Amino acid sequence: MSIINVLLMAAPQGGDSNPLMNFLPIVLVGVVFYFFMIRPQTKKMKEQKSFVDSIKKGDKVITIAGIHGKIAEVNDDSFILEIENNVRMKIEKTAISLDASKKLDNK
Repeated sequence: MSIINVLLMAAPQGGDSNPLMNFLPIVLVGVVFYFFMIRPQTKKMKEQKSFVDSIKKGDKVITIAGIHGKIAEVNDDSFILEIENNVRMKIEKTAISLDASKKLDNK
């Protein structure tokens, strides 16, 4: 008998059923949810945080809005991004999407 047939079998008519069998599907859904949804998302968040923390002056980056630029200045919670000659804008650290030099290398 497969595991699915065992899980879908009806409780005996006599009364006493194993309480573990009642909660096993809920536990399995929770485990699957953790490994396929929560764990990869937290891993991605840690990678993004370490990337943002490693950015230094002169790095080429792309913002979440798609703006390409070079980091001109690093502050505690923001960056000064130089877009063109003498065109600078202040952006939050969370607005950085990815490293432009790596993006250009993949093409």
